[in-house]
Amino acid sequence: MLSRKEKSLIKEIWERLTPVAEDIGSDALLRMFASYPGTKTYFSHLDISPGSAHLSSHGKKIVLAIAEGAKDISQLTVTLAPLQTLHAYQLRIDPTNFKLLSHCMLVTLACYLGEEFTPVAHAAMDKYLSAFAAVLSEKYR
Repeated sequence: MLSRKEKSLIKEIWERLTPVAEDIGSDALLRMFASYPGTKTYFSHLDISPGSAHLSSHGKKIVLAIAEGAKDISQLTVTLAPLQTLHAYQLRIDPTNFKLLSHCMLVTLACYLGEEFTPVAHAAMDKYLSAFAAVLSEKYR
C-alpha cells in the first residue's frame, strides 16, 4: 500500500497542517457542500455557512482525526475505531461521503500547499485518504 517514504511524507504534511486545521477542514467541507449538495443533509442541525463556528469546529475535528491517523498508518483501523462506530451507527452517514470528502480534501491540500504538493505527495496523500475513507466505511459491511 504505502511505502515507508510515503508514510513519512504524509505524517510530515499533516503535522505541518495541524496548526491550520480549522482552515483546511472548513475549506474541504465547503468544497464538498458546493460540489455535492446532498452531503449537507447530515449537517442540517448546524450552521455550515462560510466562517461559521460549527463549520470551523467540525473541519478542525476532521483534520485532527486525519492527522492522528497519519501518525501511525499501520494502526489506522484501531485509531479510527471510535469514529467508525459513531459515523456508522449513531450518525448513519452514507459511506460514499467519506470518498467525496477525501477528494475535496485533496483539492484543498493542492490549493493550500501549492508547489509543495508535488505529484509524489499527491499520490501518497490520495492513497492515504482512500485508506482513511475505506477504514471509516468498514462498519457498514
